[in-house]
Amino acid sequence: MIRAELTKLLRNRRTWATIVLIDAMPTLVAVLLALTDLGPRPGTGPAFLSAVLTDGTLFPLAALALVLPLFLPIAVAITAGEAIAGEAQQGTLRYLLIRPVGRTRLLLAKLVSVMAFVVVTVLVVAVTAYVVGVTLLGNDTVTVTGATTSVSGTTLSTPELVARTGLAFGYAMLCMLGVAAVALFFSTTARTPLGAALGAMMVLVASTLLLPLDAAQALQPYLLTRHWLAFVDLFRDPILWKDVVKGVLVQAAYVVVFVGAAWANFMTKDITD
Repeated sequence: MIRAELTKLLRNRRTWATIVLIDAMPTLVAVLLALTDLGPRPGTGPAFLSAVLTDGTLFPLAALALVLPLFLPIAVAITAGEAIAGEAQQGTLRYLLIRPVGRTRLLLAKLVSVMAFVVVTVLVVAVTAYVVGVTLLGNDTVTVTGATTSVSGTTLSTPELVARTGLAFGYAMLCMLGVAAVALFFSTTARTPLGAALGAMMVLVASTLLLPLDAAQALQPYLLTRHWLAFVDLFRDPILWKDVVKGVLVQAAYVVVFVGAAWANFMTKDITD
C-alpha cells in the first residue's frame, strides 16, 4: 500500500509542478542578489540572507528560511488535505477499503506519502540552492579560509557545516510533519480536499497571528509555528539547543495528537462515497 501511494505521488505531474514552484522562489532571490549585489543588513530579512553574498554555500539555509514560513507549509497542507478527502471526493475511498487494506494501514500510507513529498521537496530546494548559490554568489570565504562563518562569528569546517545543515533540514521536515498531521486530521473530517486544506491553513494563520500578540503570551510556546526558525540556533557556536528541543517536543505533540485524532475519526467514520 505504501509503495502504491509513493508511486502515485511521484508519477503525479502536480507533485513536480508544486516542487518546481516552491524551488523557484529561492532561485529567483539568488538571481536578484547576484544581479544587484544588495542583500538585507545583518539581523534583518530571512536568516542567512545577508551572509550569502560572500558565502554562497550558505544559500541552502537561506532558501530554507524563505520557503519554511509560507510556501512549504501551504503545499504540505494541500497535499495532506487531499489524502483522504480527495479519495472520498473521487469516489475511490470505498473501493480502497473494500480491498484487504485496513483503515490504519491506509492512513499510515497516506502520511508516509505526504512526508515523502516533504523530503523530496526539501532535498530539491537544498540541492538547487547550493548549486545556484555557489554558481551565482560564489564561495570566496570558503576558498580563502577553508571554513564558513557561523552566526556567532566563529568558523565552521566543511564537515561541521554539512552536519549542521543536515540537522537543520531534518528539523524542518519534522516541522512539516506537524503540518501534515493537522491537515490529515482535517482530511478525515472534511468532504473535500479544499475544505481540509483550508482547515489546516486556518490553524497555520491563527498560529502566525497569535505569535506577536501580547495577550496570547501564555499560548505562544505551544503554537504550531512558534519554533519553526529555531534551526538558526544550530549555526551558533556553541549550538543553542533550548529552542530546538522545544520545537521538537511541540511538533511531536502535534503529530501524536492530530494523527491520533485522525485515526480515531477515520476508524469510526461511515464511508458513503
